[in-house]
Amino acid sequence: MKKNRSSAAERAADVVDTARRDCPVLELEDLSVEYHSGESVVRAVNHISFSLERGRTIGLVGETGAGKTSTALAIMRLLPDRISAVPNGQVRIYGGDVLALPEGRMKLLRGEIISMIFQDPMTALNPIMTVGDQILEALRNHNPEGLSKQELNARVDAALELVGIPASRKNEYPLQFSGGMKQRVVIAIALACRPDILIADEPTTALDVTIQAQVLALIDELKQKLGMSMIMISHDLGVIVRTCDDVAIMYAGEIIEYGSVEQIYSGDKHHPYTVGLFGAIPGLSGETRRLSPIDGLMPDPTDLPQGCKFSPRCPFCTDRCRESEPQDAFVAAGHRIKCHLFGGESRE
Repeated sequence: MKKNRSSAAERAADVVDTARRDCPVLELEDLSVEYHSGESVVRAVNHISFSLERGRTIGLVGETGAGKTSTALAIMRLLPDRISAVPNGQVRIYGGDVLALPEGRMKLLRGEIISMIFQDPMTALNPIMTVGDQILEALRNHNPEGLSKQELNARVDAALELVGIPASRKNEYPLQFSGGMKQRVVIAIALACRPDILIADEPTTALDVTIQAQVLALIDELKQKLGMSMIMISHDLGVIVRTCDDVAIMYAGEIIEYGSVEQIYSGDKHHPYTVGLFGAIPGLSGETRRLSPIDGLMPDPTDLPQGCKFSPRCPFCTDRCRESEPQDAFVAAGHRIKCHLFGGESRE
């Protein structure tokens, strides 16, 4: 863990009390995110809540459009200006509500306390800056421990070596790196200031299977070495089972099932959508079976259905599902399912 913080790092620690042990490192409570386009309102995230404990990893899983990336951007306070809004909810880091912070104070948290690996290294990296300068820029913005120029350059070398890239390549440009190496550079930038919380948004989507495994192993190794807490965003259930402690299944901007990896992957009670997700992928243990895709499409976020958002695609749908929205039903300790099948009562 980090010690003897000073300068910008101290100021970041002053924004939130990183010494607190009586609360999770990150909490989302009743968070919603909207995007506005003309008269249309896109309800991307709808009343989600979860908490992230020290040293643990939560996986956010769901189809494209489920609200995973919007959730991450809301946590980072990086939602696009003017067209987005957070109409309700809180995002707390070490107990402090970051949505209420002025932007200047939020900047102190990004990189030093919480950082993000973006899903496409091709767009995350500046093509006209060397990879070393891009890491150095992240360090200069925070200058942890008040390091001198020479010490900052040494940190750049260490960041590259940490992700398996020789420091001798720091003066090269992104175009001189393969896709897997670019992703390692993006990880090095995200970890340059040794954050407490790391958000990894589809970090292996653009990589082939072999490189995927290497990058996932690297992220897990760094998490253990640096003592980080992490949110892993993916549509790949295989990635989630290899990297996460807890799993949140998202659909149409809602968390419709939440539990430990063991509860989600081995339990006998699941939301119909979770059952559909597992039926639509090859067996994680290597068994051969016929795939069964989920019928229908994700609902239009500008015109979400009344009642359960999955009801138009659900094989168990009843009139109650179409008319009233279920609340969470707790089917085991820490395992909740938002479905009338498990006793979730209506909000009405």
